[in-house]
Amino acid sequence: MKLTIAVQMEYEVQPGDPALLAIMVAPAPGQAVIDDELLVEDAVLRWIAAEGDSGARVWATPGADRLRLRYDATVAITRRDAPLDALAMTPWPALPADVLGLLRPSRYCPSDQFEDFVAQQFGTLEGGAKIRAMADWITRNIAYVPGSSHGGTTAIETCATRQGVCRDFAHVMCTLTRAAGFPARYTTGYAPQVSPPDFHAVAEIWLGDGWHIVDPTGMASAATLAIIATGRDAADTAFMETALWARPVAQSVRVTGDE
Repeated sequence: MKLTIAVQMEYEVQPGDPALLAIMVAPAPGQAVIDDELLVEDAVLRWIAAEGDSGARVWATPGADRLRLRYDATVAITRRDAPLDALAMTPWPALPADVLGLLRPSRYCPSDQFEDFVAQQFGTLEGGAKIRAMADWITRNIAYVPGSSHGGTTAIETCATRQGVCRDFAHVMCTLTRAAGFPARYTTGYAPQVSPPDFHAVAEIWLGDGWHIVDPTGMASAATLAIIATGRDAADTAFMETALWARPVAQSVRVTGDE
């Protein structure tokens, strides 16, 4: 699939306060950036090299009280959706060193507090079948409600309120799978079926010998997602970070797909 991506952002900011942007598509396995361009008005840019399966980040230091930018990209997605039920759990000693840390709890994914629940709810299942059952449980039990959470919402709060957005769905998925002993990472990206259109978040689970995209919202899949960044949770992958306050004025994300 070929994705065409167009992002426009305008934020009111403190002049001279650098914004760290993570909106560029990554050169990750299963996807290739055909072309892309980032334009930031009246700002000094300093690029940071890509790390792992995350795209390059850039510091944008605005010269005035507005940060205005446009990002356009064309991306070819070559990965395919794998049948999860056919994939096995990887024994811990066989995991790559850079994957081991993604077995542990993180700020928004307190997986150590879900171990009993996971054992009771999914204890009879193995491998990818267990992952599939967890995703189905999230889909059935948590409602997708725009505006129902905030930047500090954890998986505990999402499970208590039974509502959230893609960020929260991905956090719960990472939490449940880590509680069951599977490495899981939080991944941001672009996909054409996201509604309302926006940056999107999914989980990636290590099964067999690699990462596999799982989206409990049902709005993205391995075959339709262009990955931007990966990390332990949303704290590692914010599309924009500033030291001082920043107020959104306008933002749009448009993604179209062409087979």
